[in-house]
Amino acid sequence: MFDAMRKPFFILAMVLIVMAFLLEMGSSWMMGVGGPMDTAAVDKPAAGFGVPSIALLDSLVILTVGLMGASLLVPERVQGRLQGLVTLVVSLLVLLAALALLFASIAAVSLMLGLLLAPIFGTLAYFGLFGAFDRASAAAVLGLVMLLKVGFAACLVLAQQRFLQNKGLVLLIATSLLAVLLVSFLQAVVPGFLASITDLIGAIIVAVLTLLWTIVFVFGALISVVKSIA
Repeated sequence: MFDAMRKPFFILAMVLIVMAFLLEMGSSWMMGVGGPMDTAAVDKPAAGFGVPSIALLDSLVILTVGLMGASLLVPERVQGRLQGLVTLVVSLLVLLAALALLFASIAAVSLMLGLLLAPIFGTLAYFGLFGAFDRASAAAVLGLVMLLKVGFAACLVLAQQRFLQNKGLVLLIATSLLAVLLVSFLQAVVPGFLASITDLIGAIIVAVLTLLWTIVFVFGALISVVKSIA
């Protein structure tokens, strides 16, 4: 498969998905604050957890495609021994990060709903702290991320059409694209003052999707490690 791969397209695909990942990770900085719980300045809109949460899922995409491309540089004998171990370590780290994100998002949603549904002062506090979500910046970031991911998928197919036969990879990429659409929809579907809440709901859903995928990765890595030892 890799002997017939068009390497420039594969390298471009890797560059695009890494750019999307970095854009997601840096979205809070680009939007001006650290997250929905950043209350240092109440006059600034909350950047949210939705966009950065997608980076966790995309780290699994980068891991998968990166390990596939490693065969271009690493001897097959060495790759076979290290692939399971690398996958296990990275998957466990992503699993822990996804759990932390899930609990943090649930706590933030609980706080926001508690404030919103506690008139008069609670509601006023909610509007002061979380009522001005920067949907325009978030939409711009998500639009660029989607463009990069579509380019990534196209370059991957151009590099080698047999990537389409890898159902796990196709499903993982589809989940990543779905996460972008889901967060975009949840941020846009409600009135602006509720966007902070629906953004966190999107982060919760993405965290759950990431947890499901990491469980699959961990089990697969454990099997690979056991086989390499045996």
